[in-house]
Amino acid sequence: MDILEKIEGLEAKFHEVSLLLTDPAVIADQARYVRLNRDYHDLERVLKATNRYKQAVQDLASAKEVFFHESDPEMKELAREEIDSLESQLPALEEDVKIQLLPQDPEDGKNVVMEIRSGTGGDEAALFAGDLFRMYTKYFEMKGFKYTVSSFSEGAVGGYKEIIFNVTGQNVYGTLKYESGVHRVQRVPATETQGRLHTSAATVAVLPEADEFEVHINEGEIKWETFRSGGAGGQNVNKVESGVRLRYMWKNPNTGEVQEILIECTETRDQPKNKERALSRLRTQIYDKEHQKYIDDIASRRKTMVSTGDRSAKIRTYNYPQGRITDHRIGYTIYNLAAFMDGDIQGVIDALTVAENAERLKEANL
Repeated sequence: MDILEKIEGLEAKFHEVSLLLTDPAVIADQARYVRLNRDYHDLERVLKATNRYKQAVQDLASAKEVFFHESDPEMKELAREEIDSLESQLPALEEDVKIQLLPQDPEDGKNVVMEIRSGTGGDEAALFAGDLFRMYTKYFEMKGFKYTVSSFSEGAVGGYKEIIFNVTGQNVYGTLKYESGVHRVQRVPATETQGRLHTSAATVAVLPEADEFEVHINEGEIKWETFRSGGAGGQNVNKVESGVRLRYMWKNPNTGEVQEILIECTETRDQPKNKERALSRLRTQIYDKEHQKYIDDIASRRKTMVSTGDRSAKIRTYNYPQGRITDHRIGYTIYNLAAFMDGDIQGVIDALTVAENAERLKEANL
């Protein structure tokens, strides 16, 4: 089937969605409004790619018309050059339309909660978790993403046993989702007197931030505690009980299992703000747990591990002696470790996106 046949009716759908977004009844229904707004941007993106492809097809037809019917040699030559140029552009333009036609992950546009935890390797694992946090913050600066730390637990000799932070910006989850998994480091620790190579690990979780209407929480069942925050911030932090801790018993709708969720937030000196942020993290955790089945279903259909829902899977190795980074999901290896640890990670994210799109195109039979 011709690609243009697949996109028939999209313009009508786009206009229909545009009109619905101005309907007061739709605006009042927040959940529906957000869904339609997402549809609007998805359709707009597809139509832009489609229009570029259509224009190139029309220009090619016009150039061929000139080439076959024009007697002026100079005009024929110009037409031939345009034909060559357009014919070389068309495959890439068609590929772009196919990729835009793929259903977008509705999570992609969301902000995220990221969690980095030290794994096997003791003090060295905590130092590596700190290195990963620094790597991501450097990358956020390059992308224009903003981040705020919710809570952290420092390692005995530096780094972090655990650090949790929110990241906001454009298409944040769509950009960072491939970072979930186990990151392994091979290097000689500063504490190692014999110069032996050690292998340590840290886990990274990237969770799409839940909107209020997506998760039902019975706020009356939340148990709140307050405590004095530690760390930087002067005397006020230690004198005022601004830190909050919430406990919530959550029942998994898929399994019926009940488990306690415990969240601490010491992000600000303002207790109400910390409560608000702890609630936001609770929503995100529940949303993530309830959507794990959806993530697993996607992973089971993929031939690659790019979209794996298994956060215990080893996804990447950072080898310091060789200056090498290897992403095991797609067999991607580069030798620019210093730049990578300074936030230059876009190359591997692009490679993972391409691999993911290739799998999805096969699945969609476009």
